[in-house]
Amino acid sequence: MEVLVTEEKLKEAEPLGEDAEKSEADTTSHTDAGNATTQDSSISNGDDADDKQETVDLKIIWNKNKYDLKIPVDSTGAKLKERIHSLTGLPPAMQKVMYKGLLPEDKTLREIKVTNGAKIMVVGSTINDVLAVNTPKEVIQQEVKAEENKKEPLCRQKQHRKVLDKGKPDDIMPAIKGAKERLPTVPLSGMFNKSGGKVRLTFKLEQDQLWIGTKERTEKVPMGSIKNVVSEPIEGHEDYHMMAFQLGPTEASQYWVYWVPAQFVDAIKDTVLGKWQYF
Repeated sequence: MEVLVTEEKLKEAEPLGEDAEKSEADTTSHTDAGNATTQDSSISNGDDADDKQETVDLKIIWNKNKYDLKIPVDSTGAKLKERIHSLTGLPPAMQKVMYKGLLPEDKTLREIKVTNGAKIMVVGSTINDVLAVNTPKEVIQQEVKAEENKKEPLCRQKQHRKVLDKGKPDDIMPAIKGAKERLPTVPLSGMFNKSGGKVRLTFKLEQDQLWIGTKERTEKVPMGSIKNVVSEPIEGHEDYHMMAFQLGPTEASQYWVYWVPAQFVDAIKDTVLGKWQYF
């Protein structure tokens, strides 16, 4: 009797075992599928270049604010500017990035030896900041005046008018309107400077110099140092020009000469600047 019960219990237990095996197989199948899904997700999303590259942690300081930035050490200065733009809103073109001097855009942070914790100073204003700045009234007035002066012929401007109103020099050289001639072998004379004093121009081609001579002294100017030569016909006397030699980096260094014969104007510019520069 006990044997029969035992056999019946065993028969009843067998289906349970098969179910357990099926359940275990299903669980294993789901687990494998889950692992596969996780791996697929890892493959599609985990290829982050910054995580795999060597990085540096930087302190970006701009406009009295500090920003933490983590960036690959092999990023260029140009790439750093882009990241700074995303942090601050300051366009790369308006950034001046400093690290032991001006940070070069074409070199990597590794090349310029930027290390962890380095402080990067940024100077610059956003476009909104620039637009928000009110231009002083005096500056506006100066700009308006300068624009008016550009429209007005040079010979009508006060600084030139006071020289031209003296009239022609008594030893003025003959002039031919509309003609073009080579420079004479003798100095150009019979002209005034801005002080109203007599001036003569001597072109020392063998020494590549322009000699500007007055009663007081002769200034020997290397032609290569003359940045520009400008001229304009004198109203009412178009056969003569007023001419300026720019001896320094700005127009403030212009040396003005008045009553230059028109036929020599082009030759003077070609000689001083080089024909290839004159246009």
